[in-house]
Amino acid sequence: MTDWAALSYVVVDVEGNGQRPPDLVELAAVRIEHGHLGDPASWLVRPPRPITPFAKQIHGIANEHVAAAPAFAEVSAEVRKALDAPALVAHNAHVDVGVLERELGDWECPEVFDTLKLARRLLPGRPSYKLGSLVEAFGLDHGLADMQKPHRAEYDTIVTARLFAHLASSRSLEELRGQSKRGGDDEPSLF
Repeated sequence: MTDWAALSYVVVDVEGNGQRPPDLVELAAVRIEHGHLGDPASWLVRPPRPITPFAKQIHGIANEHVAAAPAFAEVSAEVRKALDAPALVAHNAHVDVGVLERELGDWECPEVFDTLKLARRLLPGRPSYKLGSLVEAFGLDHGLADMQKPHRAEYDTIVTARLFAHLASSRSLEELRGQSKRGGDDEPSLF
């Protein structure tokens, strides 16, 4: 049985503009190497279509906040470099992967570990599997008081990385792969 920390991961979170399909507004990534979290990288980008009032209400990013930000094409090389890992981790990963695939075109998505699926299977009976509920239940936001708040990409990436480490800590890589691969647990994207 291989220890989960033997694999390198990149944990990602995206925030969208509320359009269908969503355009990228913010992206963050943090690496997990040998079981240790690295420093997060984040990008605020100007989407081609406006941010809807509903999306702004969720993440707090307004059109004026991104007016001077670069278009995604200007930071795509940096993003590709940050995403270069054997495995990707995200909460409700199909949303993040879908946006990244649209934005990066020929990007090859690595193996995916979805913390939503993992939490539902490894922690049965919880009242909620929303990221915020799991963060609160396990105290995963300690030390983040001075940082951006929930529903901002950098914050969500760090707490998702901590959630993944919490879920993985007593399991083998093979068990995590088996629990994350099963289908049917995706939730629709709100923005």
